[in-house]
Amino acid sequence: MQLLDAIRDRRTTNGAFLPDPVSEEHQRLLVTVAGAAPSHFNSQPWRFVLVDDRATIDAVADLSAGSMETMLSNGTFFERYKPYFRFSAEEMERRRDGMHIDQLPAALRPFTRAVFTGAGQSVMNRLRVPRTLAQQNRELVAGSPLLLAVCLDRSEYRPGELSGFYSVFGMGAAVENIWLTTVELGMGIQFVSFPMELPEAWASIERMLAVPDDLELMAVYRLGYVPEEARRPKIDWSSRQRRRLSQYVYRGTFATPMQDEPPA
Repeated sequence: MQLLDAIRDRRTTNGAFLPDPVSEEHQRLLVTVAGAAPSHFNSQPWRFVLVDDRATIDAVADLSAGSMETMLSNGTFFERYKPYFRFSAEEMERRRDGMHIDQLPAALRPFTRAVFTGAGQSVMNRLRVPRTLAQQNRELVAGSPLLLAVCLDRSEYRPGELSGFYSVFGMGAAVENIWLTTVELGMGIQFVSFPMELPEAWASIERMLAVPDDLELMAVYRLGYVPEEARRPKIDWSSRQRRRLSQYVYRGTFATPMQDEPPA
């Protein structure tokens, strides 16, 4: 039941962390549970870099903010991720995935109906909305006591081959171990995604971390302790933002969806 509680309490932290440094004990625990994840033939293809140096965290924050401003200003973000936005409560209830348009950051809400149009983009740029959101993003990343970079061994991670799948599968299990452990430690975690959107920004982080040629930088996360009052309640698995069992589980073949409620 403790594992189920950890899964229910699992969160992505969109807000600020406490300024307290992440203890050496907790840093070691996080990477130890990551290393306990299953991997193909026990290949353990993952490599991790723990970053608590303030100058490096600030530099990553600058890259994240710059990448976000670029993506929002030129419309790439909205064009690339439009399929994940739901434009009505009815659509959200029917699909139970993605993000309802009213969950956009506060600075974007006045543009809800026009956010995916050229005219809306022009007005947002004129009002410097991308810069405002980028600055908020920078503050979040810069305020993180710890960054975690995840790499894969290129001798195992060979995209297009089964080894590539096996490596990503193992990395996913390792990161999930970390994610669930943060719940038990009173910590939060969030993917620092925007630098990945721009190859030059991602290359800058690789150089910053001195990633060797035999490793592929796959992801960067920000971590820290979460204020007690900011911790989210248990996830409601029946929430409209989570698909019903009948939408993703089947019995025997894909012709028979699983019932949402157990038989009487």
